[in-house]
Amino acid sequence: MSKPTRPADPPAAAAPWALALGVLLALAYSPLAHWANAAHRSDLAVLAGAALVLMLLVEPMARLRPWAWALALLALAALLPLWRSPHALLLLAAPPVLFTAWVAWFFGRSLQRGRTPLISRIVEALYRQAGLPLTPEQLRYTRRLTLAWALLLAAMTLLNLLLALCAVPSGVLAQLGRASPLPIGDAHASLIANLLGYGVIGGFFVGEYFLRGRWFPQRPYRNLPDFLHQLARLGPGFWRDLLR
Repeated sequence: MSKPTRPADPPAAAAPWALALGVLLALAYSPLAHWANAAHRSDLAVLAGAALVLMLLVEPMARLRPWAWALALLALAALLPLWRSPHALLLLAAPPVLFTAWVAWFFGRSLQRGRTPLISRIVEALYRQAGLPLTPEQLRYTRRLTLAWALLLAAMTLLNLLLALCAVPSGVLAQLGRASPLPIGDAHASLIANLLGYGVIGGFFVGEYFLRGRWFPQRPYRNLPDFLHQLARLGPGFWRDLLR
């Protein structure tokens, strides 16, 4: 008789500090990137890049994943030679473009035939959690809202790309020795891409929340803090499945 197979060991849980550190690094990145651009400081650009690397890898590093530690060490080692290089500021051009492009694609992908719109899935889960029915009108609204988010983020991606190309003197075109067709100072370009852009996202989120309350007063949450609490109550399993 064959011996019973020993069950696989469960994956190591991330340390409790991993999420908090990731949030702190995320909050630190944007003002640090803006400071680097506004002051034309390559050392600050490298620090911003390091914060971004650690933010993306802190959870698997906390789970003691060898690949995450190796990738983090390689990325940080690659950043060090740029400490005094003017090209370090080019590092800061990509994240605003890539982030908004990825999230826009994520919203847009969920609108394809055969898929459930992203916000529809979230709202359905919230109402199911509270034992409340969801009307066809609300489902139509969540689909339109998913489209609105996709369009807003796509527009921000194009704006961030334009700023990354045209900023002077640290934009991509200027670094390549080409004249910018729409010259804008580094400080102003960075202010829009790294700070004001996220303000637009936050403003759209909060504004839509209050408008939604006027159009659909029966909701499974009392106010904005309770709304965020109910989202958190959906649990990590729901959010992991949503992000697939």
